[in-house]
Amino acid sequence: MTTAMAGIAADLSALTGRLVLSDLFRTYDMQMQAHLDYVNKKKRAFSPPPGGSFHEGGRAMDLSLPALKMSLDDFWVLAKKHNVVPIISQPNSSLDEAWHFECRGSHQVVIDYYRNRAGSNFKSPYAAGAASAILAIGVRVDQFGSAQKEAQLQAALIRCGHEIGNLDGAIGVLTRAALTSLGLAGATLDDALAHVEDIAQKAFRGEYKVVDQSILALTEQLEIKSPGHVVLDA
Repeated sequence: MTTAMAGIAADLSALTGRLVLSDLFRTYDMQMQAHLDYVNKKKRAFSPPPGGSFHEGGRAMDLSLPALKMSLDDFWVLAKKHNVVPIISQPNSSLDEAWHFECRGSHQVVIDYYRNRAGSNFKSPYAAGAASAILAIGVRVDQFGSAQKEAQLQAALIRCGHEIGNLDGAIGVLTRAALTSLGLAGATLDDALAHVEDIAQKAFRGEYKVVDQSILALTEQLEIKSPGHVVLDA
C-alpha cells in the first residue's frame, strides 16, 4: 500500500494533481466509531462493524476527488497501474464511496474464492476478503472469537490456492487435508501458520518485500492540511 500510494502521488504530481487522504488505516476502535456514526446517521456512507473493512488491514484509502485534478475515469486507469481499485462499480463521483480505493493484493483471492461459492459463511465475498486482510496483520476479527490464529492460517491457505471450505477458525477435515498436502500433518498451530505464511511470502513477494527507503521518505512528507486530511506530495 505504501508503494502504491507513493507511485500514485508521483503520477498525480506530474499531472499537477495531488493525493489528499482523509482516511487510511483504522484501528478496531476507529472502525467501531465509523460504524456507529453510520448507524446513528452522523455519516451517510456505509461503514461496516470491525472486522469488515480493508481500512483495518491498512489496505484502503479515502481521498479527495477535487485534489486529483482529473476525471474519476482517468484516475481509475492511473490507480489500476498501481494495483489499486475502486470499491464502486462505475466511475461516478456523485456516488457514495467514490473516494474509496483499495490495494487488496492476495486477499482478492479470498474474495474470488467466496464468489465461486467455495465458502458460504460471510455476508459477502468482500467481507471475507477484508477479514483475511485484517487477520494477516494480526488484528482481531471478533467473528472468530478465540480462534484468531486458526482463522489466519485458513485465510493464508485460501490465498495460496487451497480449498478448505469456510474460513471460520475451525480446523476441520478440509483444513487438515490441506495441511497434510503440505507435509504439516501433526504440526503445531504456530509451526503450521509460520510455514504457510512462508509459502504466501514466496507466492506474493510484492506484498512482503522491504519498502524502498525513498518510498518511505515520501510517506514522511505527509502533511496535515485540515482535521482528518493529509497530503502526500511526490
